[in-house]
Amino acid sequence: MYLLYADESGASTDAGQDHFVLAGLGLFERQGYWLSQELDKIAGRFDAADPSSVELHGNPMRTGKGIFRRFTKEDRRIAIKDSLQAILDSHPGNRLFAAVVKKSLVTPEDPVEFAFEQLASRFDHYLSRLHKRGDTHRGLIIFDKSTYETTIQGLATDFRTVGHRWGVLRNLSEVPLFLDSRASRLIQLADLVAYSIFQKFERGDDELFSMIENRFDSEGGIVHGLYTKV
Repeated sequence: MYLLYADESGASTDAGQDHFVLAGLGLFERQGYWLSQELDKIAGRFDAADPSSVELHGNPMRTGKGIFRRFTKEDRRIAIKDSLQAILDSHPGNRLFAAVVKKSLVTPEDPVEFAFEQLASRFDHYLSRLHKRGDTHRGLIIFDKSTYETTIQGLATDFRTVGHRWGVLRNLSEVPLFLDSRASRLIQLADLVAYSIFQKFERGDDELFSMIENRFDSEGGIVHGLYTKV
């Protein structure tokens, strides 16, 4: 089974923000253990006695909130970059997927619905390509618990039965699962990916995005994993 750990960056209803991002890391189920171990090591820099108490979260790490307040900006920056580097050092089959939406361009449509349709269909397309190569897998999308849970659950059900604008999701085994990000290093890693993308499109800061831009799902020189409506 392939798992897509996903999270958002930016608030869909915040008039002070122009963009909304849904992003995630897709990987074969057995790949998650190694990545989680690497992130545990990074969390240990902030609390060696209890790394599990440290949630790696983009905005607090970048701005120095909570437990991160005691550490230098450079230490926090390096920790974010090392977390993203763990993706680059992992199996090449681990792919990134994201939808970036400028909210004013999809009004009156809900940017969460618009972005999820893109994210889910692109992950499903990746699984379809694997199937055509004789490598058949089912997929599951795992989100951080959020205010969007009800919206996304309903959409996922519709996409599997009624369909989305390009067809029906054929390779997902179940509607999305929602976890508390504090319990999942891979949800935390998805948050860092989404935060990196948001910083580029909302703030014009591509330091983090430039690290990961070559890991979006692609084939034959065509990037399928990153959708932008900006």
